[in-house]
Amino acid sequence: MGTTPDVSVIIVSYNTRELLRECIESILCEQGDGLAVEVIVVDNASADGSAAMVAERFPQARLIANPDNRGFGAACNQGLEIAQGRYALILNADIRAQPGALQRLVGFMGAHPDAAICGGQLRYPDGRVQPSCARDLTLWWVFCEQSMLAKLFPRARLFGGYWRTHWDFSATIETEQVMGACMMLRRPFPRFDEDYFLYCEDTDLCYRVRQAGGKIHYVHDAVFVHHLGASGEPQRAQMVIYYNRGKERYFRKFHGAWQARVCRWLNKGGALLRVLLGLGGVVLTLGRRAGFRRYAATFWQVWRAN
Repeated sequence: MGTTPDVSVIIVSYNTRELLRECIESILCEQGDGLAVEVIVVDNASADGSAAMVAERFPQARLIANPDNRGFGAACNQGLEIAQGRYALILNADIRAQPGALQRLVGFMGAHPDAAICGGQLRYPDGRVQPSCARDLTLWWVFCEQSMLAKLFPRARLFGGYWRTHWDFSATIETEQVMGACMMLRRPFPRFDEDYFLYCEDTDLCYRVRQAGGKIHYVHDAVFVHHLGASGEPQRAQMVIYYNRGKERYFRKFHGAWQARVCRWLNKGGALLRVLLGLGGVVLTLGRRAGFRRYAATFWQVWRAN
């Protein structure tokens, strides 16, 4: 690339070939009007031909094809090592940038030199807004999540405050963290802790950046459509296990062993609650709804793993 790109978009790929294609196409559509974009794809040993598709259809993209699945944070770090842009945008493979989204994030970083990280607004394919930024992770928020209070009362600040579900995400704000699914970084690029395989590495990174004095912002008018959890849906139990272990590692690293133990027992309690709910559904429907059996079986695996 002859000139320095404005932004290096780093996409970690794992078995989402068609969504990855749509993601890259949406990024390339953003080029022009003074915006130079570098695309870096790090494929974590996908079995669906994702890496071959990128090599064939997008020769301008820089491709790293890992021989095994290194995890999300480690793959992001591989991309950051070779990124040439003034900024780096970590982007999930199951995301489509909406027109002007990259330009707005780059423009925001240029206008706010004290911003170390910013993230855009994430939406479901049907247009509903996803939680796009969050507060600091605490044991209270873990309790609200695992007890299902956050799900039952999402509009209550007391219970839904972690994911800010009491709010409509309609304004640009300074926040404690943005999602690793869509996270723009300023140079010198911070690195993810590779001891997190999947989930909470973004929470860890944002916490460390803020501890070092950096500011984090959510940018409401930079919109991205997110097919949430596409690569992990076939392995739901394992995804929940990774998420729970990520939370436990976060508490152990920043708040000590006793908070990590409390987090572990909250996670186990939440899994057991969901097993019981699933079994209750089986009984009430006389076993006619397979979804309840799958739900109970999934969280039984989670409970045993934790």
